[in-house]
Amino acid sequence: MNIGFIGLGIMGRPMSLNLLKAGHKVHVHARRAEMMSALSDAGATACASISELAAQSDIIFICVSDTKDVEQVILGDNCILSAIKKDSVVVDMSTISPSATRSLAKTLAAHQCHMLDAPVSGGEQGAIDGTLSIMVGGEEAIFNRVLPLFEAMGKNIVHIGSNGAGQVTKTCNQVVIGQAIAAIGEAFVLASASGVDPAKVRQALLGGFAGSRALESHGQRMLDRNFKPGFKAHLHQKDMRIAMETAHELGLALPGAAQVTQYLNAVVGQGKGENDSISILELQEQLSGITVKSE
Repeated sequence: MNIGFIGLGIMGRPMSLNLLKAGHKVHVHARRAEMMSALSDAGATACASISELAAQSDIIFICVSDTKDVEQVILGDNCILSAIKKDSVVVDMSTISPSATRSLAKTLAAHQCHMLDAPVSGGEQGAIDGTLSIMVGGEEAIFNRVLPLFEAMGKNIVHIGSNGAGQVTKTCNQVVIGQAIAAIGEAFVLASASGVDPAKVRQALLGGFAGSRALESHGQRMLDRNFKPGFKAHLHQKDMRIAMETAHELGLALPGAAQVTQYLNAVVGQGKGENDSISILELQEQLSGITVKSE
């Protein structure tokens, strides 16, 4: 089986490397040729164009930034559809609009091909370690065909439902994580303003119902003031935009998600879009005139 992988950024590069480590034959493509060199050195075949990759692949993974990027890869100039083989599978591991995903799946089906939406959670470290959570939408039979490849990249792999269900699940994930970050930041601001060590507050909360992986990982990074991106703020902003667009389509009130969206808009507006989304803490500090410090 020949595998294609398009998009070799923070997430895509280690994911494709894990496919190589599992013994699969992988063709790769990135907009910048230098992004392919590490994969070529590891045994991948670099392709000069998307159509060249599509012509040589039975299963094509995509991991790019936004809805428009996925649409360009599948439908644009020199795209997947220009060269894809009958019964091939396109697996989109980006985080994009659920409604756009359903439309792309219908287009591929009209060309006698299949699509899975399979966004991931776990960040760069999860991609490196091959421990990503992968949430999948699409036909169950196609999911089972691709499952051995998912297992090279992740540990918690769940078939959610039909096309678009994976993207809905990822949107739910981002809504939860965004509000968790905001809640942890508020708690630390409250503790610091009260003269209480936020590090000890975190330690105590980890042992109760407030304990979470977000408090464990993001909370510690907030205390360390480590805003190096595990997940960039401008990408989380994009994901929250998808959440708000989906809420608009469905006529839903998501006030907590809306607040997180505004925080992230401000983070990006301050020129910190390349920092981690935990930079929300800095905005909360500015609003209250408090700097969170561990003793």
